[in-house]
Amino acid sequence: MEYPHDAQLKVFHSLIGAAKETEWGMRYDYSTIHHPDEFRKRIPVQDYDSLKPFFIRMMQDEQNILWSTPIKWFSKSSGTTSDKSKFIPMSRESIEDCHFKGGIDLLSAYCHNNAETKLLTGKGIIVGGSHQSVDDSGGISSGDLSAVLMQNMSFFAQLFRAPDLSVALMSDWEKKLEALAIATMDENVTNISGVPTWTLLLMKKVMELKGKNILKEVWPDLELYIHGGVSFTPYRSELLALIGSAEMNFSETYNASEGFFAFQFSKNDHDLLLHLSNGIYYEFIPSSEFGKDHPATKLLHEVVTGENYGLVISTNGGLWRYVVGDTIRFTSLKPYKILVTGRMKHFINVFGEEVIVENSDRALAEACRQTSAVVNDYTVAPIFLTATQKGGHEWLIEFSKPPADMNEFTPILDKELRAVNSDYDAKRQHDLAMRMPVVHPVPPKTFYNWLKSKNKLGGQNKVPRLSNDRKLVEEILAGLSIK
Repeated sequence: MEYPHDAQLKVFHSLIGAAKETEWGMRYDYSTIHHPDEFRKRIPVQDYDSLKPFFIRMMQDEQNILWSTPIKWFSKSSGTTSDKSKFIPMSRESIEDCHFKGGIDLLSAYCHNNAETKLLTGKGIIVGGSHQSVDDSGGISSGDLSAVLMQNMSFFAQLFRAPDLSVALMSDWEKKLEALAIATMDENVTNISGVPTWTLLLMKKVMELKGKNILKEVWPDLELYIHGGVSFTPYRSELLALIGSAEMNFSETYNASEGFFAFQFSKNDHDLLLHLSNGIYYEFIPSSEFGKDHPATKLLHEVVTGENYGLVISTNGGLWRYVVGDTIRFTSLKPYKILVTGRMKHFINVFGEEVIVENSDRALAEACRQTSAVVNDYTVAPIFLTATQKGGHEWLIEFSKPPADMNEFTPILDKELRAVNSDYDAKRQHDLAMRMPVVHPVPPKTFYNWLKSKNKLGGQNKVPRLSNDRKLVEEILAGLSIK
């Protein structure tokens, strides 16, 4: 926080020095790179497809390709609009000095800010995924990020976690949900980590099995929920009601297969502290460069607040100038704090409205607040302009508590979206370019069943919030027979 640029420069030189004898390092002559400007000029920006041939070789136990130490683990990162999975290499350094360090720093900050905490008097639950062997002969394994991290935790750390790995790493989510609940409902649970969608299901199952109306009656010392992966805004009110305690603490992380990027430093923060000393060197693509084959990037000292950037990273797992795909916005430069605003490919811009996930989350949260509704999940797609219909947006929303009147809810949603996005507001003027949104309340478990059909239950899998096409919406509407 105090010396951000020195920290990043130290990470940069450490990464270059560690990889200079690798195949990649020799290809780009890392031994002669002494400054980030040389690095930016010499190494092209990469994405998953450009690095995939190297990843495949590494999964066949070829070593010293992108990183100097053995790669034995791959984090399986699943794209929710595709049946294909991405496999991100994880070195011992990326597991310990990036992910574990990030988690330890988060908990350290929490304990520092909560002097009376009882966090370490009980156990934590990680609502995560599973793992599997890739190559038995070489000992190469893959799994959801949470599964990889649980498998590699120290014996000491395992003492503070529940349940046993045999349950925590089960691959059948529907069987695992009940097994998780049974294995933990009589433990002294003080903290839970996981994506809100799946954590809510676990909480409800535990309360059902124990015959309780609020979670605090089951786990009286529960004090912290660590979340990430999706915006927490639509879930906050339901979680507070389920837990039954206004004193519950929530802490957000920005943690992906590629690295542990940022975390909420204190309770009242609405942004995340960028982690600058855990083996990740950052660059940032301005929105004006999105979509270019060779986008120009900004370094940390060159960014400004208020602008959307695409995240580019070089890591101690062997990712080099890798485009993560997320968009972020700086809220502070002293220290460097960010908000995750969406995905570079998850937006709607059919009519020039340039709606991003941050916009839709905020508008939906306000519409729910004004109508006392509670949302489980949602997705939005464009309605394309035709000779017989105006264009617009179509929302599929799964409510756990629907609004009393959808005719009231939809105009509020539209009004709030206009308030947070001037481009959308301009296109909605007098209904000329875009009409009022079409909102479909969908039945319970709609998105659960869609994820199940894609074999993407549990772990860090989630429904895309925004799509610039209608593929996902059409699949769900067809299954529901809604036109």
